Amino acid sequence: MPKYDFDIGVIGGGAGGLTVASGASQFGAKTLLIEKEKELGGDCLHYGCVPSKTLIRTARLYHLMKHADRFGLPSTDIKPVDFRDVAKRISSVIAAIQKHDSEERFCKLGVRVEFGDPEFSDEHSVRIKGKTYSAGKWVIATGSSPSVPPLEGIDKTPYMTNKEIFSLESLPKSMIVIGAGPIAIEMAQSFSRLGTEVSVIQRSGRILSKEDKDMADIVMNVLDAEGITFYLNAGLVSVKDLGNEKEVVIKKKDGKTKKLKAGQILVALGRSVNIDGLGLDNISLDFDKKGIKVDSRMRTNHKHIYAVGDVTGAYQFTHAAGYEGGIALSNAVLHLPRKADYTYLPWCTYTDPELASIGMNEKRADEAGIEYSVWREEFSANDRSLAEGEETGVVKLLIDTKGRPLGAQILGPHAGELLSEWVAVMNGGVKLSTLASAVHAYPTLAEINKRVVGNYFSGKIFSEKVKKTLKFFFHLKGRACECK
Repeated sequence: MPKYDFDIGVIGGGAGGLTVASGASQFGAKTLLIEKEKELGGDCLHYGCVPSKTLIRTARLYHLMKHADRFGLPSTDIKPVDFRDVAKRISSVIAAIQKHDSEERFCKLGVRVEFGDPEFSDEHSVRIKGKTYSAGKWVIATGSSPSVPPLEGIDKTPYMTNKEIFSLESLPKSMIVIGAGPIAIEMAQSFSRLGTEVSVIQRSGRILSKEDKDMADIVMNVLDAEGITFYLNAGLVSVKDLGNEKEVVIKKKDGKTKKLKAGQILVALGRSVNIDGLGLDNISLDFDKKGIKVDSRMRTNHKHIYAVGDVTGAYQFTHAAGYEGGIALSNAVLHLPRKADYTYLPWCTYTDPELASIGMNEKRADEAGIEYSVWREEFSANDRSLAEGEETGVVKLLIDTKGRPLGAQILGPHAGELLSEWVAVMNGGVKLSTLASAVHAYPTLAEINKRVVGNYFSGKIFSEKVKKTLKFFFHLKGRACECK
């Protein structure tokens, strides 16, 4: 049996890689973790989830302060934002979490951590800083980076991505956001609330294209009311650096061009997988521009090499990377043939209100040719929502012909948290009748989940057939009041 330096090697210190490394070492595997950046934590910690949610919270609080009168409080003059203070808070939150993802912590877990750019020299070995390390199993978890379009003038025009936007020296007076996915829309709302004049350019006729249009349109209407300008069905022509401003030329649906100017440009047009420099061609690993190809056990075409997280190009969420890391760990270290199942993978866009989803929405159900019914409950009918001043939003539940939930979408306050009940229901195979009969605390936002299921059952329970049956057996007398 061949001898290797390590039982398992992990390339990438983000959510997926850290999951594998910590688990493998604690199971007793001699583990090597390689990270190209100077610190562990990956894009999520340093440029993604953590800084963006910190910024979103700051912007929301500032927004509430400016609209204190909506809550019966006196109006006050709020000072303009000093973004250096905002960036300082973002940095402090990252630093606090970094302690959990530190080299010292992983060393205590028994993981050998190396920093640098690894390259496969053969199927079991990588070279880094002139040294070669071999391992019986490898897991590639190198993540993704912001994708930049091949746009005329982009190479000569300063722009930002999610890697620069959280450490600005000052708040931009104006900003053009290119793209209308989750990152683009979250940042557009946050900077608008802090005082930046924001415009959003989108190639298609809608934002958040993976969501149902009716839900995405509500989000867009909220952002529009807050002062964000949208240019939909707009093709990108060119960009130019004008010195103090940047210019973006777009082509509208009618074929006419329009020049937009702003102090900053944020490019948020999706992600590109990080595979350059890994030497994947050296070992004939199967990949394309979308990512490394894996099977349901996260194995590549070399069964001892796994890939997890954004680098596969499939589900580019931090929680998906952690889940896939667990799948790879089960197969590579425990030798348990566990397979990934994304049927009930949840996700959330952290606008205000949030938009969270699990399972199928109408778009995916229609594409799959599945029959379903749609049931809704508005947040404007939820007592806690009214008390909180959070009246915008709706829960949309898809139910198949056998009465089973296909998917749930929640657009409203704390939607990501409220979705957790559906995570338990759908992954646990809980019957809708069980949820409908469960007692929820009052007044809570979570009651809305019970109410939307109650809407489904009310038509069956309070039917004319049931009323006639009860009248026959128990001599019920019917209505006591008729409204004029």
